[in-house]
Amino acid sequence: MTHDHDLVLRPTQAQTAAALNPPAGRNGGDLVVETLAGLGATTVFGLPGQHALGMFDALRRSSLRYVGLRVENNAGFAADAYGRITGEAAPLLLSTGPGALTSLAALHEAASASAPVLAISSQIPTAGLGGGRHGYLHELPDQAASFRGVVKSVHTVRTQSQIPSALAAAWKSALTAPHGPVWVEIPQDVLLAETALPVVTAVDATPDELAPRPELTAVAADLLSRAARPAVIAGGGVVRADASGKLRQLAEKLNAPVVTTFGGKGAFPWHHPLSLQSWLEDRHTTDFLEDADVLLVVGSGLGELSSNYHTFKPRGRVVQIEADLGKLESNHPALGIHADARLALQALLETVTPREDDRAADRAADRVRAVLDQVAGRIAAQELTLEQEVLASVRRALPAGSPSFWDMTILAYWAWSAFDAHAPNLMHSAQGAGGLGYGFPAALGAAAADPTRPVLAVSGDGGALYSVAELATARQHDLPVTWLIVDDGGYGILREYMTGAFGEATATELARPDYVALAESFGVPAVRTSPDTLETDLAKALAAPGPSVVVLPALLRMFAPTHLG
Repeated sequence: MTHDHDLVLRPTQAQTAAALNPPAGRNGGDLVVETLAGLGATTVFGLPGQHALGMFDALRRSSLRYVGLRVENNAGFAADAYGRITGEAAPLLLSTGPGALTSLAALHEAASASAPVLAISSQIPTAGLGGGRHGYLHELPDQAASFRGVVKSVHTVRTQSQIPSALAAAWKSALTAPHGPVWVEIPQDVLLAETALPVVTAVDATPDELAPRPELTAVAADLLSRAARPAVIAGGGVVRADASGKLRQLAEKLNAPVVTTFGGKGAFPWHHPLSLQSWLEDRHTTDFLEDADVLLVVGSGLGELSSNYHTFKPRGRVVQIEADLGKLESNHPALGIHADARLALQALLETVTPREDDRAADRAADRVRAVLDQVAGRIAAQELTLEQEVLASVRRALPAGSPSFWDMTILAYWAWSAFDAHAPNLMHSAQGAGGLGYGFPAALGAAAADPTRPVLAVSGDGGALYSVAELATARQHDLPVTWLIVDDGGYGILREYMTGAFGEATATELARPDYVALAESFGVPAVRTSPDTLETDLAKALAAPGPSVVVLPALLRMFAPTHLG
C-alpha cells in the first residue's frame, strides 16, 4: 500500500549523471543565476561592483538577459516597472554598501506601489559579518538593517547551499499579495568560491493565495445588496490582481459609481456611465463619496492622495478589501476584508443580490454626470486651457496600447486626475513614495519587458536631471522609449507650493542644459517642440524605432486644491 508521504520524485538517469558531474568552472554566482532561471526569470537589471562580480561573471554562462543601467537607483526604478508590467519578480543585482544604499529610494517606491522586485546584493566576506569593524571596502555594521523598514522581507545567505532556498523564499515573498520588493544579500566569498553543487534546474516558489474569509464577504454582500447609494473606490490592488473585469461586473450589478485612485488608473473604463474617473483631489467627488450609504474600497488604503488629503470623512458603512494587512482600517473604521482583490470581488459577484429597479442604472449615471459637470466647471473657471491642451495632446499622440511612466512633475499631477489610461496597467507614476527621477528609467524597464510597443516617459526638467545618464542605457539597448521633458526652469510644483505658502520661492530655480543637444550627444534623436506642435512631434517620436527625446519649454500651473478650505 502506498501512502502520499511515500511518493517522491525520482531523478532520471540523465539528471543523476548531471548532478554527479556538474560543469567545471562554476561559482556561487552560478547558483544565483541558475536559481533565477529556474524560478522563471528571463531578464535582470543592475550595476556591477567589486563584491558582486561573482554574480556578473556567471551571467555570461546563463541565458538571462542583462539590462545594465548607470545608477543603482535608476536600475531599481527599471526593475520596478518591469515587475508592474509583467507581474513577475524583477531581479535587481547590486553591489555592497554604496551601490546597495543608492537603490533605497527605488525600493521605497516599489514598496509603496506594491511592485515585485527581487533585489540581490553582495556583502562583505563572511568573516566580516556580525557588526565588527574590520575595515572591508563598502563595510556596514548591518547592511540589511538599512532595508528592513523598506522591503517586505530580508534574507541573508552565508553558504552556497542556502542560495537556492533563500532566493525561492524571497521570490515567493515578492509575489505573494501584496506584492513588493524583497532583499537578499550574499557575501563576496560565497559568490566567488567554486562550487561542486549540482546545477539548479527547477525551483518551486508558488506564491500563496490570499482568499477572503467567507463570513466577511457574506456580510459585505448583504450590505451592498441593500445599499441605496453604493459607491466604489478602486485602487492599485485591482490593477495588480488583474481584477478590473470583475470590478466592472460588480459595479454594473450594483449600479455603483466607481472612482479610481491615482495608483488604480485604468481599473475602470474612463467613459463608462458609472465612472467618476479619477478626480479624487476635488471636493465635489469627496462629497459624493461621503454621501454613499455603503462605500466599497478595493485595493486602496485610503491614504493621503486617495482621501483628498485626509479631508474625506465617510458617513456610511465602509467595506475595505485590502491585501496589505497594515493598511486595513488604518485610516477609517470598516468591515475589513484581508484578501486579494480578484478573489474577494469574485466572492462578492457570486453573493450580491441586485435590486430589481429598472431605473437604478439611469439614476446612478445621472448622479455621476452631475459630479463630473461640477468638476469640469470648477476647472474651467481657473483659466487652465494650456495645461488641459497639453495633456490632451499627449493622450492623442500616445498609442492606445502603450504604457506611460510619469515623474513627479506638474503635468503628472494633472494626469493623475485627468488622464484616461485607456486600460489597466498602462499608466504608472511615482506617487507611491513620491521621489524624483522615476519616469525615464521606469519606462526603460517597461520597454525591456515588451519592446514591441513604444513607451512614453514624462518628466520635468528637475526630475530629468536625476535620470539623464540613462540616455546611454536607452541607446545601448535601443529601447523604444520617448522621453517628454517639460522644461520650466526649476522645480515647478515646489515653486507653486512655496509661493502659495510664503509669497515667494527659494531654491527652486535651476540652471539647465540644452536637452536637445544633450540627448543628441548620446546618439538619441531629439526635438524642441511647442504646445501647438506637441501632438505631431510626440506622435512622430513615438512612431520612430529606438529612443527619442521631445523637449517642451512651458510653464504649467496646477488647478487649485480643494482640501485647504
